[in-house]
Amino acid sequence: MAACRLMGISRATRYRRGAPPRARKAPVPQKERPQPAALTEQERARIEAFLIDEEYADLSVSQVFYRALDKGVYIASESSWHRVARAGKLNGDRRALATHKPSVIPELCASRPNQVWSWDITVLRSVDRGRNFRLYVILDVFSRYVVGWRLEPNERTFEAIDMITDALAREQTKPEVLHADRGSAMTSIDMNRFLAKLGITQSHSRPRVSNDNPFSEAQFKTMKYVLDYPRHFNDIEHARDWTTGFINSYNTEHRHSGIGYYTPESVHNGSWLALRQQRQAVLDAAWAAHPQRHRQRSRAHTIHTESWINNPQQRADRLEKLSQTG
Repeated sequence: MAACRLMGISRATRYRRGAPPRARKAPVPQKERPQPAALTEQERARIEAFLIDEEYADLSVSQVFYRALDKGVYIASESSWHRVARAGKLNGDRRALATHKPSVIPELCASRPNQVWSWDITVLRSVDRGRNFRLYVILDVFSRYVVGWRLEPNERTFEAIDMITDALAREQTKPEVLHADRGSAMTSIDMNRFLAKLGITQSHSRPRVSNDNPFSEAQFKTMKYVLDYPRHFNDIEHARDWTTGFINSYNTEHRHSGIGYYTPESVHNGSWLALRQQRQAVLDAAWAAHPQRHRQRSRAHTIHTESWINNPQQRADRLEKLSQTG
């Protein structure tokens, strides 16, 4: 101790310097450490096989995951499927993704099918310059189910009235509200008289506000972003044939992210409840087989209780946050 004081060092330093250094293992990077809950190579290969399968090759990762789940196949969580897809470069963009008086904000709530419908018209391009087709579509706001559609060379009110009449006959009921934008066919005198006679309330988007009709706009985008969507149609029969196939697939096969990844048809007719029980049984079996891979039991999605166009509570919450940050 006296020698240490004379040298100006501590006793611990003296012993440490006199002892040979202990061998230490090189640090192992986190990504190279063993992960007990990691997917096996066989499981990764199964996921990749689903993603590149001819039946699913044109679908998004979420669509493939839920279609496999509906067939009773659970390999890993949806986020794990996305990680495997990213690692294998099996995901990515598909296409290149464009002063008045205040108007009344439409506030519509649907708590069941056939309560609120929305409809809109979109243009389908023809191979002939200056000659396009008009696709009319009626969508149920709650279930996202296409209850009626029509494809014609022009936008005319009587075509829209015929489409609505056919949809009412098929559904054997009428909606309380029919929402649309402010196109000429939607706001014409003939349309006003037709809906008034049926006792259906009209609702219209604000001028130049595209998200006042969000469900119809989203459905059109879904249609035009599928991989086999023709940029130009040869003639009106070609357009009608393609649209028939798409609408059938959309209603009965497309797992819609806005309704718990169930099909619009299953939500419209109520059969999604049985499908949810089936999904839950598959998830429970997956939990029982590999509980270490889950922080908690997975729950099959349920659907919303309400579908809103411009929910006033959400708008009030956004304004409150803006006032607090300002």
